[in-house]
Amino acid sequence: MENGVSEDLSDSIQRPESSDNDQRVYFVPLRWWKETNDSVAEEESDGKKGVLYTAAQASSSYASPMKLINTMFSSDLLLNLRGEEDGSSPNGCENNEVGVSGRDFALVSGEMWVKALKWHSDAKLSTKKTKTFLAAEDDMSDVYPLLLRLSVQPESSSLGVKITKKDNGPEFFRRANKIFTADSEMLRIWDFSEQTALLSMLGQCRSPKDSPRQSDEEVILELQVYGLSDNTKSREGKNGAAQYSNGTYSSAPLMNGMNGSVSTGMFRSSSAIFGRSSEVGSLGLTGLQNLGNTCFMNSAIQCLAHTPKLVDYFLGDYCREINHHNPLGMDGEIALAFGELIRKLWAPGAGSVNPKTFKSKLGRFAPQFSGFNQHDSQELLAFLLDGLHEDLNRVKSKPYVEAKDGDGRPDSEVADEYWRNHLARNDSIIVDICQGQYKSTLVCPICKKVSIMFDPFMYLSLPLPSTSIRTMTLTIISTDGSIPPATCTISVPKFGKFEDLIQALTASCSLGDDETLLVAEVYNNRILRYLEDPSDSLTLIRDGDRLVAYRLKKDFSSNGPLVIFMHQHVEEFANVRQFIHGKQTSTMKPFGIPLVGEGSVSFNGSDIHKLYLKLLAPFQRPTDGIPDQIADSKSITLSEESTEHYQKDNDEATERQDNSACSSGTAPDDSPLDAELDFYLTDEKGFLKDSKIVTDEQVPITGARRWFFVIACWAGKQMEKQYDTSRLSTLPEVFKSGSFAKRPQESVSLYSCLEAFLKEEPLGPEDMWYCPGCKEHRQASKKLDLWRLPEILVIHLKRFSYTRYLKNKLETFVDFPTDDLDLATYISYKNGQTSHRYVLYAISNHFGSMGGGHYTAFVHHGGDQWYDFDDSHVHPVSQDKIKTSAAYVLFYRRVEV
Repeated sequence: MENGVSEDLSDSIQRPESSDNDQRVYFVPLRWWKETNDSVAEEESDGKKGVLYTAAQASSSYASPMKLINTMFSSDLLLNLRGEEDGSSPNGCENNEVGVSGRDFALVSGEMWVKALKWHSDAKLSTKKTKTFLAAEDDMSDVYPLLLRLSVQPESSSLGVKITKKDNGPEFFRRANKIFTADSEMLRIWDFSEQTALLSMLGQCRSPKDSPRQSDEEVILELQVYGLSDNTKSREGKNGAAQYSNGTYSSAPLMNGMNGSVSTGMFRSSSAIFGRSSEVGSLGLTGLQNLGNTCFMNSAIQCLAHTPKLVDYFLGDYCREINHHNPLGMDGEIALAFGELIRKLWAPGAGSVNPKTFKSKLGRFAPQFSGFNQHDSQELLAFLLDGLHEDLNRVKSKPYVEAKDGDGRPDSEVADEYWRNHLARNDSIIVDICQGQYKSTLVCPICKKVSIMFDPFMYLSLPLPSTSIRTMTLTIISTDGSIPPATCTISVPKFGKFEDLIQALTASCSLGDDETLLVAEVYNNRILRYLEDPSDSLTLIRDGDRLVAYRLKKDFSSNGPLVIFMHQHVEEFANVRQFIHGKQTSTMKPFGIPLVGEGSVSFNGSDIHKLYLKLLAPFQRPTDGIPDQIADSKSITLSEESTEHYQKDNDEATERQDNSACSSGTAPDDSPLDAELDFYLTDEKGFLKDSKIVTDEQVPITGARRWFFVIACWAGKQMEKQYDTSRLSTLPEVFKSGSFAKRPQESVSLYSCLEAFLKEEPLGPEDMWYCPGCKEHRQASKKLDLWRLPEILVIHLKRFSYTRYLKNKLETFVDFPTDDLDLATYISYKNGQTSHRYVLYAISNHFGSMGGGHYTAFVHHGGDQWYDFDDSHVHPVSQDKIKTSAAYVLFYRRVEV
């Protein structure tokens, strides 16, 4: 540096290059600093009481010694700071009164200032009995920079201070004159930042012969002045104290050159540390830049960055608790990266923060979050909380503990044992505030063995009850040709089970007690799959699927296998050369809906033929004397009267055909229609023709089979003249977009979600439990109960569902309490906790669909004010706007009674 000052000293005192680590020094009223509770003050100053300096105005040709009006027009203000050996404690002030005169000040580090500011805010808010824990914006005065030039004067054990108009500008120089100009009262400064001590040590280490121009050596120190905005303008009483209210010096700060009050949530800063004047958000109202699809990360971090005690922890000396020996941890790197990010977000005067370093660490230890794909904020939150816990685990050597069953002991005794075992291996700030305990009860359905365990939880993942309704359209087809096909539109729970579909169809079709339904998906003129498992989710059925429900007798299997008919007809085509020569070729092409008929124990070709024509009867084209029953087949359900009417007409038509055939001397089987029908055994896909079915021969069916497949080949045009192939091929989709009016959005309460989470239910086939009684895996019933609640309760709403075929998002609106979440009725054991009430303080939101959504965060920040954190943009949002169907993760804090 210039003038020979050592590089080491200049690095520690000169203005920092960036605000990443808050190295700034704050100049504050001593009374404001001391009103921070003594334990915080002492902790932050590491037990040091500070170095006391008394200030006197130096003789100078540049400034009149006493008159403010003269110094206002001078270019420099010169002071001498003399160290006082007997005044190391602020309590050494006269009459043991600190800062009453308004002439006692303190120098504190940026970290100490943030803690003190937050303590004052908490004290004021608790006095007002508000529901927040963060800094209140109405307590914020403006912060402005002041550039000082310091020089060491070894011969007098003092520091020379020069404040120039050139360095600071006219306005800040005017303010400096009002603060430092001598009057009848002594000006005293306590340095808790240790910055001036470094400079004094340098002066003591030099001898007078080191440099003839030693007194001219200068080091630049930038102060951030807080709580003294134009304070000398407002004098009260004989001591001339600055106005002081609610723990903060207050006055009318200058905004844009005019006197006025500071708007709520914002304060004015002209910090030269950024190289320019800029208006910045209040403490903690700092956005995070989006690095490319990192909104999921920003949302989760903002919620954690406004979590009580967690913020205090990472603004303090958390590094001492980093566990470098934990094999499950990340050598403290995630904790350090997160802590550094929290400090940036809470640095005074910070703009939007670039989380590049944290993102890099995250991708290194969790490769699933590397790159720039969109991810789930809850999954990130789960990893981050677990990673922070392991990095900060106070247990250096985890003892081995074995989980024991209750064996009839009282639940309270077993629960406490489990909790002690858990704390023996896990002890961190995350466990302190975020972990609770629930009771898990498993009951074997065979031997009734009961197993009770008590497990910790970091958050609750609550299901959303299926209140949303889905409209589905299916085609109902009889298996005896007695009634025409009909479309049936039903309403089912959007995320219900297949049994819900069957129940709705049974009611809509007026199904008889002796009837059942076989539901199948038809694709490319064949049955693709059968929907028979009642526990299957309806999300497996897509809107574009085409479903058929075949009406069967319940005892159909006792009569023999089902016959499933697929259809093929002749399709002629010709290319250019064939057309010129008058030649055409033909091929058999599949068409129509597969038909299902109930068979018998033994079949011959004639039985197959008669069964097929019986099933085709509803698709006959209308002829003279035969009513067009099919034209009325679009009704939702068929009444008994219409069914009987159709059956009567169908019988008459069949009798008419038989009589016509007999009068011509031709047997029914020898009609021209029969000559065009050929039947072949095939596989379920209809690709192979194993063997032709001959009229008088038995059908070669081997083994016990539920059904077998037959291809009916229409060899000529006579069949298509008599039967309507367009009706046979018409099959509507499950749901046609725009066919139905959109239903109003339904809502559920958060309590309903909690009750669904705590409801007893059987385990799934993939989650079988090994029963120690049966010595086998069983599909046991499981019941969860809340046992021990944490101070910070994180609730994850399970909006996203994943199946083999698709991903889905629930848009259900969840009505959650904001001021009074009362869990007293849901806790199984009070466990000495005096309160089970919670208030909401943050929400992680997901707007949009699975593929193209966006994450934001709503955060409670002072009084009744909420803020919307949308990446780098932060703006107020009214409380009545925070409840949306986008709420994904809710953050609650316990309220002590």
